[in-house]
Amino acid sequence: MIPFTLNILGSGSAVPTLHRNPSSQLLQYNGLYFLIDCAEGTQLQLKKMKVSAMRIGHILISHLHGDHYFGLIGLITSLHLIGRTAPLYIYGPPQLFDIISLQLDAAQTKLNYPLVFNGLDEGITVTLFEDENIQLQAFPLVHRIPTWGFLFTEKPGEHRIHKDFVARYSPAIETIRAIKAGADFKLDDGSVLPNHAITIAPHAPRSYAYCTDTAYSEVIVPIIKNVTVLYHEATFMHNRLQDAIKTYHSTGVQAAQIARMANAGTLLLGHYSSRYKNLEPLLQEAKAVFDNTMAADDGFVLEIK
Repeated sequence: MIPFTLNILGSGSAVPTLHRNPSSQLLQYNGLYFLIDCAEGTQLQLKKMKVSAMRIGHILISHLHGDHYFGLIGLITSLHLIGRTAPLYIYGPPQLFDIISLQLDAAQTKLNYPLVFNGLDEGITVTLFEDENIQLQAFPLVHRIPTWGFLFTEKPGEHRIHKDFVARYSPAIETIRAIKAGADFKLDDGSVLPNHAITIAPHAPRSYAYCTDTAYSEVIVPIIKNVTVLYHEATFMHNRLQDAIKTYHSTGVQAAQIARMANAGTLLLGHYSSRYKNLEPLLQEAKAVFDNTMAADDGFVLEIK
């Protein structure tokens, strides 16, 4: 099975604290490294988790509130200083390109590597990246300013053929390809070996959805339906529901309600207000609605299965 790993670099909200950094995550899939949001302190968190920033190929910025991108220019220039030459792909709100350009121009810095910027389209779901194994999409969330969520979806794998079948029948390459795609095998006497009898079915495709900084919105449910792991912001406990509504954020209970409607496999909470040092009460509130809920905290690592 292809490795599919999530590293939580920062799980807090706007104000950094001594026990929690603002938003940033690293998703690893089959040798690809995606940085999701880049708050201040992200570089240090990468070092603490022993992840080389040079391996990051794609950076996704959900929106232009500082606790989601104030660490970006520092990371961009650090990669320049340590000799990066490979392209770096950045996806974010269109204004982000102007912000990066202004900062680089002011410092009279000409990067040693190509910086490839892709502006996100407001209000639509769009594919940002795709290869033979995985697809990455951006979709709109409901916040005070334009904000996007991100969905990583693994593509269905091929069937694996039993070795004893290959040894006995020595099928041609074209036949092997057909069997991997789901075809049965016809014997010389006209009888048929069904595909399920000669192959091992691929594992179910896995997926990960990142839904940060959003008011409670059921609009996203069809987009993230049946997701393996759902990260959904839980800035407040439910006794501060009015604060959540006022600031276009969510409570842990609301995150659990979305997970239940979306039939998610696992709910991962994050983006906590700095008032919550102990996450257990917030977690228990959410678990009462959706039992398979976990509280992400800085340094948390999850293998998506």
